[in-house]
Amino acid sequence: MGTATTILLLTALAGAAQDSDVPVAEPTTQDLFTSGVAGYHTYRIPALVTTASGALLAFCEGRRTGSADSGDIDLLLRRSTDRGRTWSDVQVLWDDGTNVCGNPCPVVDRESGAITLLMTWSDGDVPESDIAVGHGTDSKRVFLSRSTDDGLTWSEPADITPSVKPVEWSWYVAGPGAGIQMERGEHAGRLVVPCDHKTPGPEGTRFESHVILSDDGGLTWRAGGSAPRDAVNECEVAELEDGSLLLNMRNYDRSVRARQTCTSRDGGESWGDQRHDEALVEPVCQASLRRLRWRAGDAPGVLLFSNPASTEARHRLTVRASYDDCRTWAHSRLLYEGSSAYSCLTALDDGTIGCFFEADDYGRLVFARFGLDWVQAEAEASRRDQ
Repeated sequence: MGTATTILLLTALAGAAQDSDVPVAEPTTQDLFTSGVAGYHTYRIPALVTTASGALLAFCEGRRTGSADSGDIDLLLRRSTDRGRTWSDVQVLWDDGTNVCGNPCPVVDRESGAITLLMTWSDGDVPESDIAVGHGTDSKRVFLSRSTDDGLTWSEPADITPSVKPVEWSWYVAGPGAGIQMERGEHAGRLVVPCDHKTPGPEGTRFESHVILSDDGGLTWRAGGSAPRDAVNECEVAELEDGSLLLNMRNYDRSVRARQTCTSRDGGESWGDQRHDEALVEPVCQASLRRLRWRAGDAPGVLLFSNPASTEARHRLTVRASYDDCRTWAHSRLLYEGSSAYSCLTALDDGTIGCFFEADDYGRLVFARFGLDWVQAEAEASRRDQ
């Protein structure tokens, strides 16, 4: 597939992680990638995950010659072992010459601690609009790399396209964002990664969301179900308290300028009940959905959502909290007022929240850390003033 892939071993970040920490109220922020620096024109597509040990892995695409989705694109990583205070140097995980190595979507197996990174590849000279069914080796292909030492080293990317991509699909993306491991019911332990694809047809190309599944800790993968209707693509998945799954999807139906969702009661094998969540307005953009905690006694579970909360433009990155499995969104807080687009949330091991997001017309990838109390504080202050 062109020039040989290059995998560089990661170096451990100096300094041991602290055993305990004080929850963060106001957000702290740090630029992890700055466009135009270190040989890359643009950095895009943030993905963030917390490992079994509590380390943070921040992945992205490094676009060497321009900001487009095609061209010479490498997959990069930075690692933190102190909850995002300091980070390792930038590491190149996958570089295939002038081709596209991108769309990182990691998922952690909590039993073994192994991290599986799903990625997609395409010919760097072929733009998205030209990728069609039967395009052969230039079509979108799906790869994975695995780490069994907490993200320090990674296996050579392996092509798993035949097991997860039907031949009638053309464009294909893993994530962007992160996958989950189910914890409830008969499918506990299953890894679920959100994906999207395009299906060309006589009535036009369908934009569709789907998931892929692994029942052996990420060693092997297969295609799960797709959303019932099209006009959706980049998506995120969350497990609800009853063991069902919720798929939250980027929406191209502009009659309702808000996210779409659908649900699965069989571990992602099939999906139904597709609808708009009109509280989650969007300008057509990726978003993040992540569980912060499960219900425990009288304390409700918490699910978090982030996206540019606007119907018109990619700005006003907002974090929302739901305490009833995404039926309503009780609290919201503006994280970044200016230009902002893709984001990825994670729950840190001390109960705080990390958000890795694009800012300033894709000029920066920023890591922010804050507490749930910060998300809640604006609404509570408003109530006190009434």
